[in-house]
Amino acid sequence: MQGSEKAERIQELAKRRGLFWPSYEIYGGLSGFVTFGPLGTVLKHKIEEKFREFYTRPLSILEIESSVILPSKIFEASGHVEHFKEPMVECTKCKRKLRVDHLLEEQAGMSDTETEKLNLAELQNEMEKRGVRCAECGGVLGKPKYFMTMFTTTIGPYSDALGYGRPEAAQGIFVEFRRLWEQARERLPFGVVQIGHALRNEISPRQGPIRLREFTIMDLEFFFDPNDPECTQLEKVETETLRLVRAEAKLRGEKEPIEVTVKEALQKGYVKAEWQAYFMALSKRFLVDLGVPDEKQRFMEKLDWEKAHYAAQSFDQEIYLERWGWTEVSGYAYRTDFDLKRHMEFSGVDMRAFKEGRRFIPHVVEPSFGSDRLVYVVLEYAYQAKKDRVLLRLPRELAPIHIGVYPLVGKDGLPEKAWQIRQMLASEGFAAEYDESGSIGRRYARADEVGTPLGITIDYDSLKDDTITIRDRDSWKQVRTHIGQLVDLLHAYFNYKKEFEDLGQLVRD
Repeated sequence: MQGSEKAERIQELAKRRGLFWPSYEIYGGLSGFVTFGPLGTVLKHKIEEKFREFYTRPLSILEIESSVILPSKIFEASGHVEHFKEPMVECTKCKRKLRVDHLLEEQAGMSDTETEKLNLAELQNEMEKRGVRCAECGGVLGKPKYFMTMFTTTIGPYSDALGYGRPEAAQGIFVEFRRLWEQARERLPFGVVQIGHALRNEISPRQGPIRLREFTIMDLEFFFDPNDPECTQLEKVETETLRLVRAEAKLRGEKEPIEVTVKEALQKGYVKAEWQAYFMALSKRFLVDLGVPDEKQRFMEKLDWEKAHYAAQSFDQEIYLERWGWTEVSGYAYRTDFDLKRHMEFSGVDMRAFKEGRRFIPHVVEPSFGSDRLVYVVLEYAYQAKKDRVLLRLPRELAPIHIGVYPLVGKDGLPEKAWQIRQMLASEGFAAEYDESGSIGRRYARADEVGTPLGITIDYDSLKDDTITIRDRDSWKQVRTHIGQLVDLLHAYFNYKKEFEDLGQLVRD
């Protein structure tokens, strides 16, 4: 199956089965916005909970929720007003506005490394030299200019009270540092995470949930003393292998990663901060748990002109997607003291920490994910075809529905028995769906294509001896077990303490 075909099938499945679809369809839709349906919302929230499991709980990281609209002064201090812009060009024929760097990458084969360092005049020269035209109608393009990609608004009735929709959640953490420092009992290191909506006024988003104008971001800011930068968790990850593409290799046009352990990456100076390397290793494991194998991941170091204005060093974690190739899913920035220092200068408020008789501005490393994009990544790596059927091999803890419950036929007391079991499972915390519509084979097929790991069938023997059949989504094998054992077996299965073959006696291959 071609990458574009697979992407189209995934998006068709997502619309049909309530995972996600383009927003505002009755009014013709609007690119850059998606609506997550009942199943997609659950999947997205489970990915976010998995993030918490990996990042917040092991390190007792604090979590906050702050506003999406921020006063302009904050983004003046952070440097976003000056730097958060992209090169845009307008078609003289159809008047569509398009990103210049994307056009050069798609039509002229230039890399993002090449386009990132060009100014407007150089971008125009490259467009003319390479014959780049409008991607929509083939028309002649005008002169490029910069477009601010933050959404602008006014706060209250006063037009001079300018505000911006946040393009990241990080500033909501930095401006609250003094309060958070108190909550952390004035001890370093400590981290703060924020999971919430962010807004980026993208010029021409065309990749479904991969590039959105409104999305959910998971930003983690980890504060530490620059005079005491050692990572206390390093030994837990130092033998983890990272696939790195270093900046100096990119300059030579090489994008094949080198494989080094976390310990080697730090010893050789490939990664500057121990905490940054720790979070990169954690993120590799996180993506493996989401279903992405090691060899489909890499960390791409950003060149000086590519990295954000606040970063001393940055890596993008990229995942290989069949339609879009290597695609960023998270970023790792060593932000040093840039943000706290700037807010201290602009606000006049002391943002320093106190330790052992000295005052200093903490340094920060930042892992940052978009959970919407991860939904698509999970779906692509789970999507398979088996005997002309769609099968979503979702990790069992991510599946929106844990268990399907099916009466073999819709009569003779089987529906009542099945509903009783469904209610018992729901009371035990399982997402159990009752389905009696159509043949049992069609019900299995419906469950497979939304990734339901297990199916429970109630038949006439169930009425006699209180046993049921459990079917496995991936192998289609079935086992027979007693209802009295069912709850304990399922809890063990979904906590990875048992595999499918442990759930009962095999009755059919």
